[in-house]
Amino acid sequence: MIEHFWKDKYPAGITAEINPDEFPNIQAVLKQSCQRFADKPAFSNLGKTITYGELYALSGAFAAWLQQHTDLKPGDRIAVQLPNVLQYPVAVFGAMRAGLIVVNTNPLYTTREMEHQFNDSGAKALVCLANMAHLAEKVVPKTQVKHVIVTEVADLLPPIKRLLINSVIKYVKKMVPAYNLPRAVRFNDTLALGKGQPVSEANPQPNDVAVLQYTGGTTGVAKGAMLTHR
Repeated sequence: MIEHFWKDKYPAGITAEINPDEFPNIQAVLKQSCQRFADKPAFSNLGKTITYGELYALSGAFAAWLQQHTDLKPGDRIAVQLPNVLQYPVAVFGAMRAGLIVVNTNPLYTTREMEHQFNDSGAKALVCLANMAHLAEKVVPKTQVKHVIVTEVADLLPPIKRLLINSVIKYVKKMVPAYNLPRAVRFNDTLALGKGQPVSEANPQPNDVAVLQYTGGTTGVAKGAMLTHR
């Protein structure tokens, strides 16, 4: 009965079981998917859609920037503190392609929670939304974070729409408190510098850590669950 249900629900034929050894790591899955579905929609936000091919190109640009413009090495941790914006998958997959371990960080964290997570994970880099950058300003000096990348909500939208939405959020709705991070780099600048540059694709083993996913901390401080590529 269950078998017939799945066959009816997924006529294309998705197997009931997967072979976890088919791919050595997340990067291999990403590469195959982006090549196979290059012209298909991957992510949409605020009326903008990027294809799998565009996702691979953008994440490659971010990976190249990480490798060529920072001192980050494979195995280093990078905290990603973003809501549901197009920059999120670009940053996460780009970081993984550069060999970094992603530390997902809740955009609603307080400075105390951010400080604990960054220090506990050993994060050396941070990608955050401009709306939270004033909190990063207070936290970063108390951590090992040396590289900060700041993005605005509409950064991956077409130029006119990007300017309009980012301006409304910042100046009309006043949702971006003033911050001072003089060494921070704009997310779009990393993509511009890394565009077309070669990437030394990381090839981690199945049991290597891909993501440090922190718990809710309901019974104490949040703890980082180590999620491997397998």
